[in-house]
Amino acid sequence: MLHVIPLGGLGEIGLNAMVLACRGEMLLIDAGLMFPSSGMPGVDIIVPDFTHLQRNAAQVKGVLLTHGHEDHIGALPYLLGELPVPIYGTRFTLALARNRLEELGVKADLREIEPRTPFPVGSVFTVEATRVTHTVPDAVGFIVRSPEGTVIHTGDFKLDPDPIDGLKTDLERWGEAGDEGVLCLLSDSTNSEHVDETGSERVVQTTFERLFHETKGRIVVAQFSSNLHRIRHLLALCERTGRLVALQGRSMVRNVELAREMGYLDVPDSLFVHLDNVPKLAPHRVAVLTTGAQGEPRAGLTQLANGDGPVRLEPGDTVIVSARPIPGNERSVGALLDQLHWRGARIVYAQVEPGVHVSGHASRPQQRRVLELIRPRNFIPVHGEVRHLHRHLTTAREAGMTAEGLLLAHDGDVVTFEGGRGRFTGSVPSGRIMMERSGDGVVTTETLAERNKLAETGVVAAAVVLRRDTQALVAGPQLSGQGLSPDEQGVLARVAQEARAYFEELNPLLRGDDALVREELTKAVKRAFKQHTSRRTLVVPLVVRV
Repeated sequence: MLHVIPLGGLGEIGLNAMVLACRGEMLLIDAGLMFPSSGMPGVDIIVPDFTHLQRNAAQVKGVLLTHGHEDHIGALPYLLGELPVPIYGTRFTLALARNRLEELGVKADLREIEPRTPFPVGSVFTVEATRVTHTVPDAVGFIVRSPEGTVIHTGDFKLDPDPIDGLKTDLERWGEAGDEGVLCLLSDSTNSEHVDETGSERVVQTTFERLFHETKGRIVVAQFSSNLHRIRHLLALCERTGRLVALQGRSMVRNVELAREMGYLDVPDSLFVHLDNVPKLAPHRVAVLTTGAQGEPRAGLTQLANGDGPVRLEPGDTVIVSARPIPGNERSVGALLDQLHWRGARIVYAQVEPGVHVSGHASRPQQRRVLELIRPRNFIPVHGEVRHLHRHLTTAREAGMTAEGLLLAHDGDVVTFEGGRGRFTGSVPSGRIMMERSGDGVVTTETLAERNKLAETGVVAAAVVLRRDTQALVAGPQLSGQGLSPDEQGVLARVAQEARAYFEELNPLLRGDDALVREELTKAVKRAFKQHTSRRTLVVPLVVRV
């Protein structure tokens, strides 16, 4: 039997992690993270729950990486700390993974692979990487052969007829595997709602050519720092049009440096200028490549929108946002665009100039072509929210697949294949682990609930001073509020008076118990505060004895 067990990426964008298990051995495809929504204060990243792998550590024989995006490699440091297994990936993917691991001081056994060159993982699985077109170099899918049958995992892909690097998705190899027989296809569902063909990166290249030639002032381009195909033609365009390039954002600087070291970007040092020197240059002589196209609060584009840093936007500048909002980021991106408009620059983004961005994911017609080419006996849609998975299943039905071969799995499901058919046979621990970026602290759901309650109600610190010998009230309650409205701040003096009157009625014999004093102090402040504001704020009591 072969078991397919998603630990993340089926029901959300990001968090990608897929387990294949057979004859007492397991392999993991990708170990990705996702970023928190606005309702998760103090949470920096979210990683999958790897409990199932940790409980079966001796069975795990390796991790396969499809490509180097954070939603596919970002959880590696947190996995490898508990599970030091070999990591398999292409050259550039491993370089990005190595950087991520070194940031957190995690050592790993990184093993470079080549497309179309099969290799064993453990004694059960034989794996072959297949080239795919995506927004980052060296992206692959995997053909995984097991005693029960062959599984194809597409990774993130699209069908670009003319990719920038000339490396197309290897449909020929997928077709050959389909002719041999594929037990199950796991395919990227991100763009399953899109009815038009995903555009070629050449569309963006043509649009940038026009915008650069018609812009007389300074140009700022915000995009994903991992989209090195796009960065490559932007650098070439700047070289041709006589613009120097300033890089903004830590990941932008790091990825460009890495790509140059590895030969993916062949540009001279003289093309670059430090960000601090941009204000000294004539506007038509410079372009800034920056991070922050998703509205990230600490990224480069947000700094420009807020007027922070050495570069200040002004009329005559053009800002190109070369990305579409990831689902869930629409509001933050919209607020960022509004702020940029207030700066007086010309703002160009995909909704008003579609050619400034094309997706790296296959749309519905491309997904259907892959299904018809591979002709799998079973199909599990992956990488997407629930509606994306459902729509991808509909496409599979339209492509001729029968209902018994269509499997809608969710994180934690165990799908067991035997005799060519798949069925649901149980579940394993799964979920989302909220963490600080360093990995030193896990944020529990209880902690998150408390933080959100604080954000809702604010907090009032209440202090009283009592004599040790007589338990007499010397001073207080003294109240200090955080996160309160001006009206709520304004009633604190009255609340303190009423709380003092209530407290003075407390039997002096009971004031000798600090726990009881804190309880009664909290009760008194809450009661008075609610009478004046109709709000139940959080009260932090403090007892001082002199």
